[in-house]
Amino acid sequence: MNYFFASIVNQLRRLAAETGGQDLIEYALMAGFVAVAAGAIMPNVASSISTIFSQVSSVLSSASSQS
Repeated sequence: MNYFFASIVNQLRRLAAETGGQDLIEYALMAGFVAVAAGAIMPNVASSISTIFSQVSSVLSSASSQS
C-alpha cells in the first residue's frame, strides 16, 4: 500500500516538473482575461466575444471526439 502512495507522489512530482504546455495555457488564460475585460468595458463587443468562444468550444469538442 505504501508503494502505491509513493508511486503517486513520484508521478505528481514529475508532472509538476514538466513545463511543456505551460506557455500555451498561460497565453490562453491571458487571452480569456482580456476578452472578459473587453466585454465588461465594451458591452457591444460582448456578443462577438461570446460567438468566438462558442466557435472555439465547438472546434475543441469536435477535435477531442476525433482523437
